[in-house]
This record gives sequence, structure tokens and C-alpha cells, in this order.
Amino acid sequence: MGLLAAVLWGGTDFLVGLNARAVGVKCAVYFGQALGFSIMSLLLIAFPALILKSLSASLDIWLFGIAAAVLTVSGALALSKAFALGKASIVAPLVTSYGVVTTLLSWAAGEQINLIQLLCIALCVIGVILSNIHADSKLPHTTQASSSIVYALLAAVLYGTSFWLQGHFVLPVLGPVTMLWLAYLVGLVVLVLMVLKIKDGLNSAVENCMTLTGTSLMNLGGFSSFAWGAVAGSVSVVTVISTLSGGIAAILGYMFFKERLAKVQVLGVVLVLVRAFVLHLKT
Repeated sequence: MGLLAAVLWGGTDFLVGLNARAVGVKCAVYFGQALGFSIMSLLLIAFPALILKSLSASLDIWLFGIAAAVLTVSGALALSKAFALGKASIVAPLVTSYGVVTTLLSWAAGEQINLIQLLCIALCVIGVILSNIHADSKLPHTTQASSSIVYALLAAVLYGTSFWLQGHFVLPVLGPVTMLWLAYLVGLVVLVLMVLKIKDGLNSAVENCMTLTGTSLMNLGGFSSFAWGAVAGSVSVVTVISTLSGGIAAILGYMFFKERLAKVQVLGVVLVLVRAFVLHLKT
């Protein structure tokens, strides 16, 4: 499930920037939330036992779920903004730092972190710093490039915190379908007023319906795979494996957009991805 989530999220990350530039960040995220909510609602109607199970959950669990959902939609907005401003080959690997956030939160909650995990976290920090260095004169340092990195790291923090809340508190009780339904519902509530204020926002979404639908379905598939993997196994293992999505998106960005990076940036991206791979082997 972790590998499947990585593949689907890698494809999602590759398309997110296209959608954000075509229809705007808020409209692109809103479209995905609306489609996901519709699909999850149909699943709950088809399997009423899931609804009955979720009704037995305590108020605390629902509050944790709502908090995780708010973090997720905020992360989606930050991620879309990052891809709209910067290169997929840099942004996607940086977003995989959410695995570090989840690991640190697990450590704060009482889990032990070994030396290998600490070294991997250090590698990630170094990689982030190097990826923001523009040593090639042909690749000028721009405000947009710096902003994309800030938004990517913000998305990583938001996603990592959300995944930790879901894996440790919500998913074992509500289950994947109900948690995803709640996440999409909260996303719709948060974004609906924003989208209505955007002139011609919905018309642009209709014109780019195919790309938006494909991206939304892949994103939904990634979240579903992550949720089922977290329920069936270890949230830390699934989280770490899913961070390989950054490498997939970076490769797609290079293949289709011919995105060029300075050598020091390539080193930074490689360090971030190596951190994810080593953590996967040692978790």
C-alpha cells in the first residue's frame, strides 16, 4: 500500500502544478475535494456498516479527525502553490519531508528513535538547504523559486502532522473510508467560500475537467492506499515508503518538462530521497 501510494502521489504531484497554473490553486484543490467527497459518500451509502461503526466513536476521535482534515486541506493548498511557483523536480522531493515530521511526532509521543533515523533526519535537513542553492549562473535565484521551497516545506509539516494524527488516533477507530469522507467534507467547507469569490473560477475548472479529474482520482487513490496501509500495518512504515513519490514526480518533471537543476541542487534532492530510502530499509 505504501508503494502504491508513492506511485499515485508521484503522478499527482506531477499534474498538480499544471492544474494550479491553469485554474488557480484554490479551484484545483476544491475540484479534488468535491470529487473525493462524492466518491466517499457513495461508498458510505453502499456500505452502511461503516457509518454504524463510526457513530460509536467518541467526540475526541472526531475532533482529532477534523483537525487532521484541516491540516490536510491546508497542506494541499500549500503544495499546489509550491508546484505552481517552482519546479516539480525540487518541490516533490522536499514535500517528502513529511516522513521526518511524522517520525519526530512519534518520537515526541514516546516512540524510540535510533541513530540511523537521526542521521536520516540530518540528511534531509542538509538536502533541503542544498536544494535551495543556485550555483549555476544560468539558473538565477528568484523570489518564486524561494517561495516554492517555503510552501513545499510548509506542506510537508502540515501533511506529516495530519498523517500522524490519522495513524495514531483516527484511522484505527473510524476506518479509512470514513476518515477520507470527513477530510473531503472539511475541505469542501473550508474552500467553498474562497472559490465562489473567484471570478470565472468554475468555468476554468470545467474547461480543464479531464486533467483535474485524473489528478483528483490519483490523489484519492494515494490517500486510500495510505489509509489502508496504516490500518493494516505500521503508520511509520507506510509513511516512509510513500515518500518515494518525490522521486517519481522529479523523474516525470525531468522527462516531460526538461527541468534543469544546478549540480548542488541535484545533490540536495538526492540526499532527501536517500533519507526516505534508508528509513524504509531500517524501519
